[in-house]
Amino acid sequence: MQAAMEITVRYCRKEMEDYGMCVASNPSSWQQQCQELKMKVAQCTSSHPVIRKIRADCAGEFMAFERCLREHQAAVGSCHAHVSRFLACAETVDLAGAGCAIPQHM
Repeated sequence: MQAAMEITVRYCRKEMEDYGMCVASNPSSWQQQCQELKMKVAQCTSSHPVIRKIRADCAGEFMAFERCLREHQAAVGSCHAHVSRFLACAETVDLAGAGCAIPQHM
């Protein structure tokens, strides 16, 4: 998972920063206000094979996390358990078949 996060930050830094700032600036309406920026992050990350593999293998956990965010828009911190389950799943993904070398340090 560390490699996937590093890849995401490396290739989608601007999109992630813009989305994060939007969410932080709109605590009660971020779901609506930041939708376009969320889509930009998704478009950026969807092109990388490592991230695609994690999203495919952990789709259920990720969907549960997104559902929690929608249901608790004003208190996104209450979705910590969902994040933990997704990250735990991501740690178990076999990235050998992802079609690229996984860097140890970027």
